Amino acid sequence: MEDEVTSTASSSANHLAVLIHGLWGNPKHLQYLNSALREKHAEDKLHILVAARNSGSFTYDGIELGGERVTQEIEQTLEDLARKGQIITKISITGYSLGGLVARYAIGLLYHKGWFHKLEPVNFTTFATPHLGVRTPLLGFHNHLWNVLGARTLSMSGTQLFMIDKFRDTGKPLLAVLADPDSTFMKALAKFKHRSLYANVVNDRSAVYYTTGISRTDPYVDLKSLKVNYIKGWEPVIIDDTNPVSPVDHTPIPNFHQRLSGGAKTFFSRIPILLFLIIFIPIGSTLFLLNAAVQSVFSRQRIRLHSEGKAGIDVEEYRLPLMVEMARDVRRTAEGIFENLNNTQSQEYLPSGSEELAQPESPLLSPKRKNTLSMTSLPEEKPLLEADDASSENGEPSATVTQGRQMEFPTLALTPHQFASIQALDDVGWKKYPVWIHQARHSHAAIIVRMNRKSFDEGRLVVKHWLTEFEI
Repeated sequence: MEDEVTSTASSSANHLAVLIHGLWGNPKHLQYLNSALREKHAEDKLHILVAARNSGSFTYDGIELGGERVTQEIEQTLEDLARKGQIITKISITGYSLGGLVARYAIGLLYHKGWFHKLEPVNFTTFATPHLGVRTPLLGFHNHLWNVLGARTLSMSGTQLFMIDKFRDTGKPLLAVLADPDSTFMKALAKFKHRSLYANVVNDRSAVYYTTGISRTDPYVDLKSLKVNYIKGWEPVIIDDTNPVSPVDHTPIPNFHQRLSGGAKTFFSRIPILLFLIIFIPIGSTLFLLNAAVQSVFSRQRIRLHSEGKAGIDVEEYRLPLMVEMARDVRRTAEGIFENLNNTQSQEYLPSGSEELAQPESPLLSPKRKNTLSMTSLPEEKPLLEADDASSENGEPSATVTQGRQMEFPTLALTPHQFASIQALDDVGWKKYPVWIHQARHSHAAIIVRMNRKSFDEGRLVVKHWLTEFEI
């Protein structure tokens, strides 16, 4: 049945739009998406379902279980509408954050159960969804501490998001199975007429650009040294993914005194972060880990009851064949601690000359694509950056411009499963919309206007763009 925040729709509407929230989320997080969609499309044109059965601490229970819950909710909505004489012939799915992964699992279930013979899949959209998980691209054993510990603080969802799980008897992480070209999930995704994603390029403390934008590189690490190109009419928020950045005028390499001054500025700019780590992290981390332990216990109990068929869902009906809740303020505290800890991590890159490590693992995938971006706006006489000298102020590898007028970016230190997932997801095809939200330091929430804040106004522009792309 439809969520209580939506209105009763007219019997003439034949299109169902499903909105799915993220980790720690609830239907209220999608209130702006819901109201904007309703304002654009009247009740006699569109039914709206804001999924509600996988809310709050239930999101700890994993993508699979969440997908089964949402699929059951969709099916019951379709059946309830049919009993009222309201026949649905089209379906669109929109997922926010973890909800995008839950959506990708749910459409696989719908496809497997034959629903796409009755329904035309139209729009599939994700906002700030970590399609490649949330592990920080890092090299070296000591640098994997956060990737190991972080995965164990969110129960089943954590192990799946950090890709350390083995999904059933596949021996692969669930996210790798979701992106397998031969899987039911990818066949279902390919059925949608339109596939699009919106990805924050800065200040997303929950899911950074490489994973939400499905990319081997991050062109937006050093925005001060680049010119950002926007889609005409959507400046200065939605970036043109076909030509996202251009080099600015060549700047001479700073001398010793300039470097020393820059290093001092960098050190002092990091003092607030250091104070946060020294004072707040020990207290906050203790509370976060205690909450994580309690939630993991509750989550394991729910998963066990679910697997035994005692949670209101017939497991056999929703299980694909393969080739007690904490208070709301505690959840918010846990979310904040996780985001702050995650935000202190910095990504690293594959060593120069070892890009073959980025080759897709599956022999079924097409050959590796070069990490290049068109540079049609670069004049012929523009001086070219030398690869050996190209480094940003913060020491990160930066882009280089080659004689072929292509701008190259260093390859992130991802896992073989992640590289294979990028290739498979790119092969199915997406419209990608990088988003630069300037006014809010919490762009993960701002991108869908999760709360009614003035600083989230740029998110309203993102939603407006989504509505122009949403086909009825």
